[in-house]
Order: sequence, then C-alpha cells, then structure tokens
Amino acid sequence: MTERELKKLSRSDLLELLLVQTKENELLKKKLTAEGLFDADKKRPLPEDLTKIGVISSTQAAGYADFIKIINARWGGMKVQVAHTQVQGLDAPEQIIRALRYFNERGEVQAIVILRGGGSADDLAAFNDEELVRAVAASRIPVVCGIGHEVDESLCDLACDVRASTPSNAAEMLTKDRAEELQKLQ
Repeated sequence: MTERELKKLSRSDLLELLLVQTKENELLKKKLTAEGLFDADKKRPLPEDLTKIGVISSTQAAGYADFIKIINARWGGMKVQVAHTQVQGLDAPEQIIRALRYFNERGEVQAIVILRGGGSADDLAAFNDEELVRAVAASRIPVVCGIGHEVDESLCDLACDVRASTPSNAAEMLTKDRAEELQKLQ
C-alpha cells in the first residue's frame, strides 16, 4: 500500500490494517519458530578481532551515520564495505536479500550488519518479510541486526546471530573502546 493510499484511509481502517499485520507477523513467527529458525543453538558468535565488516543500510539514514561515527570514535581502522539499500518500503526486503547474497558470495567480510534506525511498525515491516528472515538465518557469515529502537523487535532480530538494540549499540558491540584498551595497558 502506498503512502498516498494510506493517507486516504480512515483511523479505524488504519487500526484494522495494523491488527491484520500484527496477526500475520505472529503467525509467521510461530511458523518459523516451529521450524527452528530462531533456535539459540544456531546462533554463532562474532569473531574476536573484527577487522572487516559488511554493512547493509541506507547510507542516507541517521542510524547509519551514527553507526559509522561510533565505529570510528571507539576504535577506528575497521574496514567497512557498504551495500546501500532501501530499509523500508516494498522494495527493501529484496534489496537487503541481494546485499546479503553479495557479501556471502564474496566472502570478504567477517560479519554482516543490517542497520535501520527507529520508526513506526509500518516503517520496520520490511524486517518481518519471510524471505528476508530466511536469508538472514541462512547467511554463512554471522549477521548482526541493529534495527529500530530498544523496544522494537523484528523477525530478523530473532533470526540473526547477534541482536543489537539500535544501530549505535551494534557499533559498540562490534568495536573495542580505544580509551578502555589504552587504560588496560597502563
């Protein structure tokens, strides 16, 4: 449904649409849980000394900018390959799937990070797409999801190897703090 079509809907129609989406997500979550897609024993740890990561995000998004700023401030020197994709809307899931395939086929990164800052449930709906969730779970390279805010939870968050509460939290999880490391040496 386009933004223009959504604006034409009444408040009660919007509420009904949201309830339908919520029910569909719950049914999909149950299905994928039953298949074992979210099992804890399938989660892989991140490599100890990350030096190369692949980032899937919109490079124009504030969440991406925050992530890069924190990566550079905490440690620096991390090689970051970026796949610019949409992170909301109907085309987002397929673009993110293609980026996941790209990083897996090339095998040049140690971890893949999917980033998207906060937004409404509709803004984050792409991360509940079944094909995308399956692609995240199937990645040969460990996947970190930093999607939304702390209270947001997508099906991609459940399928990934490591969930970060926000893009900024993802950056903190992936890098050592330079000041802490220097203090340890003293």
